[in-house]
Amino acid sequence: MPSRLLHRLAATLFFIAASALWTGASAQFGTKTSGQGTSVVTTPYVRAELLAHAPQGVAPGQPLWLGLQITHQPEWHTYWKNPGDSGLPTDLAWTLPAGLDTGEIAWPLPKKIPIGTLANYGYEGTVLLPVPVTVASTFAPGPLAKDATIKLRAAWLVCRKECIPEEGEFTLQLPIQSTTALNGAAFEAAAKAQPRPVLAGTTGIVPDSQAQIAQDGNLLNVSVQGLPVALRGKTLDLFPETAEVIDNAASWKQAWNGSVWTAQIPLSAQRSASPSLMPVVLAEQSTAHATGPDTRTGYRAELKVLGTWQQAASVASVSPALEAALKANAANSAQAGGAATSAAGSGASSLTLTAALLGALLGGLILNLMPCVFPVLAIKVVGFTQHAQDRRAHRLSGIAYTVGVVLSFMLLGALMLGLRAAGEAIGWGFQLQSPAVVASLAALFTLIALNLAGVFEFGHFLPSSVASLQARHPVADSFLTGVLAVAVASPCTAPFMGASMGLTATLPTPQALAVFAALGLGLALPFLAASFIPAVARALPRPGAWMDTFRKLMAFPMFATVVWLVWVLGQQSGIDGAGALLILLVGLSLVVWALSLAGRARVWMATVSIAAMALLVWAFAPHITHIPTAQAATPSPQASATGWQPWAPGAAEQIVAGGRPVFVDFTAAWCVTCQYNKKTTLADADVLADLQAKNVALLRADWTRRDPAITAALAALGRSGVPVYVFYRPGKPPVVLTEVLSVDEVRATIAQL
Repeated sequence: MPSRLLHRLAATLFFIAASALWTGASAQFGTKTSGQGTSVVTTPYVRAELLAHAPQGVAPGQPLWLGLQITHQPEWHTYWKNPGDSGLPTDLAWTLPAGLDTGEIAWPLPKKIPIGTLANYGYEGTVLLPVPVTVASTFAPGPLAKDATIKLRAAWLVCRKECIPEEGEFTLQLPIQSTTALNGAAFEAAAKAQPRPVLAGTTGIVPDSQAQIAQDGNLLNVSVQGLPVALRGKTLDLFPETAEVIDNAASWKQAWNGSVWTAQIPLSAQRSASPSLMPVVLAEQSTAHATGPDTRTGYRAELKVLGTWQQAASVASVSPALEAALKANAANSAQAGGAATSAAGSGASSLTLTAALLGALLGGLILNLMPCVFPVLAIKVVGFTQHAQDRRAHRLSGIAYTVGVVLSFMLLGALMLGLRAAGEAIGWGFQLQSPAVVASLAALFTLIALNLAGVFEFGHFLPSSVASLQARHPVADSFLTGVLAVAVASPCTAPFMGASMGLTATLPTPQALAVFAALGLGLALPFLAASFIPAVARALPRPGAWMDTFRKLMAFPMFATVVWLVWVLGQQSGIDGAGALLILLVGLSLVVWALSLAGRARVWMATVSIAAMALLVWAFAPHITHIPTAQAATPSPQASATGWQPWAPGAAEQIVAGGRPVFVDFTAAWCVTCQYNKKTTLADADVLADLQAKNVALLRADWTRRDPAITAALAALGRSGVPVYVFYRPGKPPVVLTEVLSVDEVRATIAQL
């Protein structure tokens, strides 16, 4: 019979590892480019190079510029500070010697890049993003130092019809004393490309009274005076630095009245900003994908907003796409099981909350059938059999188990809601996005498996008063078994769970915690019911020698769980991380075996094994949480063969704008339901043939490690975890499928595209 002290260890490891997410480093998803130790990174889509310009050397008071120069392949582009309707601006993170401080990117004039019904602002061809550097008087490189080491970690999103997130690490040795004027021409051209302040004769920047903007219903009336004579009479482009205010893709009216330029620009239907000043850049209108250097000159003006912002009549408080997705999901859920699970917005009605509670209860009940919960149920079978004739013990055990499950789900939900409130972009299953949590669970299940297999017993090396805690406190033992059940069940998503978990983001905290409690009650309900129904206890076999055989047999599902967790870690930290975890698990097994020995051998072997384990932890633990540098952004042979491509923000919308339907698989390596669907329904020959016949683009959003962009996309669909499967269709609302896919469901949806 396995000692239930393991459950206490389970609770400790699980919640300590989950709380480590507060301080753990989050990783952005996407393709990372290799390039550490070099100033140039090349991918199939761009060539990026770290440049520097120090005409007088690196010295206080002397000009110093750094910059990332990106050369795009034809038809590919990256984004401006305001990317427009989709995309992400390029991000630069510098590591410089003490005394060198960088400023903000001096963004060059962008182009307007229309894509279907959307419009983006970005760069094609070659662009240099210059950054001014201040050399402080305290800069002291040392008498023998000849170079200053400049390091840059850059992240950019490069798009055509599809979007590829990329990263690069750059290193440059910058001469301190000598002149670095090699890149002077590039930085001079970048300086000319930067928007200039609008001038009014010789008086300087245009006064507020001559650069104004006012809301008129769903329109913005813009008025700017003092633009250069060379622009007068020409059609202009306007680039707002503040995102989500204007309708970027809409056509609008503009006119010249002498030296005054006026325009009427439609407001965005999803306006989220109401600034008092709106910085904009104005330039002569250009043609997207134009070849040759951009010779336009941009002019920057800060438009003073007159009056106060009013909610326009057609501006909806809930996104139409989101509302349609939620309605479609509710219809799908009703077809699958008759439960209405829909989210309405920030203030949930009692009917919506009731539906969410029912969905969570049914989802938790079905969660018992998921393979991730099987190891815990195996342990409970042994315990249930041992007390088959003790009805009172059964009832107490069932109640304690239920309390452990419900409280653990509520605690996990409170942690998730707290992290969200603190600004973290996380969702259901967030704890397994941390390699530390995955490694901790792998260690826990290794101990459970070794104990079940009979390799060690706690009673051999613990004081009898501690080893007998299970017998003296069976209620606490059952409570901690419930905690363990939540630890292993949380990576799974069952039908009806998705919409309920997504709704928790919009509910008040007490109501959201009630949804988590309902989920826990559903998970615990079968065992709770069995505890109060004598017929179940009588149907179980009597205790006997078979229990020892069954106990050892149950070690193998535990080892299988460890294999899965090691594979999950390999998806997060690479092959080196998975190998490091395996080495540490072998060391952990050696320690527990040594502690189970008797006599002098125990003392000697325990001392040696613990010392060896400490050395292994020191040497290999850092590899577990290390984020490996990925290869260049080249689709893998598997992705090319199956048609799946990596998801990126705005990619689905851009493809749909071109008239092609899109199917997005939001998945994660630690999501058992995701892997089951991927190997069954999504690999079905008929499904793949239907997708190809309809020319459906296939995008896969991998949420194995934390990715705020994927979290935001899930939230927009009313979801909080994976799996989520969505069809995007031109001119129609998206369709959200059920969590456990069937071939018929997917094929029926494809037929309606």
